Amino acid sequence: MEVTVQSLSDVLRAAEITATPEDLAPHFTKAYLEYRKKIEIRGFRKGKAPIDIVKKLYGDLIENDSLNEIATEFYRQAVKEKDLKPIGEPILVDMDYKHGESFRCKIQFDVRPQITIKEYKGIEVEKIVHTITNDEVEKELVRLQRANAIMEEEEAVTSPEYIVTATLQDLDETGALVIGKKSENIRFYLADEQLEQPFKDALKEAKKNGEYRVQFEHKHDEHTHTVNTQIIVKKIEKVTLPVLDDAFVAKVTKSKFTTVETLCSNIKEEIIAYWKEKSDRQVINSLTAEIIRRHEFQVPESLIRSVLDGLLEEVKNEYPDKHLPSEFDSEKFKEENRAYAIYQAKWALLREELIKAENVTVSDEDLEKLAEEESAKIKIPKDRLINYYKSSDQIKDRLIGDKLVKLLISSAKIKEVPEKV
Repeated sequence: MEVTVQSLSDVLRAAEITATPEDLAPHFTKAYLEYRKKIEIRGFRKGKAPIDIVKKLYGDLIENDSLNEIATEFYRQAVKEKDLKPIGEPILVDMDYKHGESFRCKIQFDVRPQITIKEYKGIEVEKIVHTITNDEVEKELVRLQRANAIMEEEEAVTSPEYIVTATLQDLDETGALVIGKKSENIRFYLADEQLEQPFKDALKEAKKNGEYRVQFEHKHDEHTHTVNTQIIVKKIEKVTLPVLDDAFVAKVTKSKFTTVETLCSNIKEEIIAYWKEKSDRQVINSLTAEIIRRHEFQVPESLIRSVLDGLLEEVKNEYPDKHLPSEFDSEKFKEENRAYAIYQAKWALLREELIKAENVTVSDEDLEKLAEEESAKIKIPKDRLINYYKSSDQIKDRLIGDKLVKLLISSAKIKEVPEKV
């Protein structure tokens, strides 16, 4: 077997493999034996026909059917002999064979790019600082009240504290009904800050069985479209909020908090924790983006495909049967997410180089500390967790990643800036 390796780019190689009939012989023999088990030839028990007869009757078919698998075997052999160090899945791009002659195939495979680490310490990043307001606490209190509100059916809307259930029928530009564009049992909470103003205006004095029309330009991200809808009111419910007092607090928190004051204090702490986590994540993202920007290198296509396949799998998991709808365009999805996939693949490669540069490792002490922290949370004995963590590459990789992030943050120049309102 002869192997010639050609460099197609910084990260793409092509291995051209040529095998003689002698090289092919043992592979074909194996294929004949496997095929014999599946066929029945008159005069012989199933799987017991002589190989010579199997070859005479089905030889060409068996040989051609086995070529892909043989190409894979030769490629694996070439990887070992030539120390090729591929990453990702190889692709068979060409194959040529005539019975009794030599076999030739060309297989493309990716390799890791050569990455020269540039300055990654002392990077300046901004950290957004959010100032907690009483209004945020008040909104959370109102949310709790609304979640525990009493609703009573009425004939008309007299204030924002109403829920209107309606049928929506899309209209064209002339006002005619658009067939197939009807939505039933759509609920509008008129006091909801997220509800668009045209709907609030149309329904502020709505009556049961009344018909109303809404027409406006709706903007979503960079996209704008016209909303032209007929609203047919089916049900009107008045929302009566419970009184916010100590008794209400004890009831909704199951006595975890017994006063409005302690609940407000807890809500404030949770809001602070939320914004801190968001701010910390923003710093990490900004730092990561800047490190990536400073390192220009080609990303192997196989890694990009791997990220995109993972994203597509996440989308599948959002559906009950884990099957994408027939109208879902997988190729369009991959094209739309390609830039993100390149970014993630690039960071994965850079992350490995930075870990090596900093010699970041995980010790038994690190794993024991994690086991101690997690034991109380997940109610599993510490000793069992330690044994599991020591055998888990995923846990070790997570800890190494956390260590690297802490190291990068500790060396960065972080400037706190107030959030823009």
